Amino acid sequence: MSDATLDLAVIIGSVREGRFGPVVAKWFVEQAEQHGRFTAHLVDLADTPLPLELPPVPPALQPDLPRPDGMADLTRRIREADAIVVVTPDYNRSFPASLKAAIDWHYTEWQAKPIGFVGYSGGSGGLLAIEQLRQVFGELHAHTLRDYVSFPRYFELFAPDGTLVEPQGPNGAAKVLLDQLEWWGSVLHDARRDRPFAL
Repeated sequence: MSDATLDLAVIIGSVREGRFGPVVAKWFVEQAEQHGRFTAHLVDLADTPLPLELPPVPPALQPDLPRPDGMADLTRRIREADAIVVVTPDYNRSFPASLKAAIDWHYTEWQAKPIGFVGYSGGSGGLLAIEQLRQVFGELHAHTLRDYVSFPRYFELFAPDGTLVEPQGPNGAAKVLLDQLEWWGSVLHDARRDRPFAL
């Protein structure tokens, strides 16, 4: 790929009232912008209708299936992204239903794209959700990255203004993740262009 920046979609997975996800996502978008190789777009699932009732024909068999009108921007952001980062908490040792719905309404949009994770929760830092999401995205032929960013006891790590109390560690972890997203995003971008993904 040329020196053009990569399109990065940063998805806020939680839609719960009072959620902390937007604070974490805003911090990561700032890290991506400072990295210099990405054009980052924040995608908030709270702004998107996500019906749990899926269409009778799965998107794996009908990629252009009719979706709710309000889902068009989400679909476009996923389709156009060269790389994706999912920001997720743990909900009962798993990930939010809103995130699963967003994933299941799409299929080809995820294929052959790198997926990174930023987790946060009281105990595990989102790692329980992240490990399950690796299995889900593997089924969609996406490539999940080994490294991640994790915020256990996140409420002690961020100041009231949304900045990190001790930024050095998280900023370093974000740099590692973004470097990997740049490499995989560039390689897979060229591969999709030169040899479109097909099962």
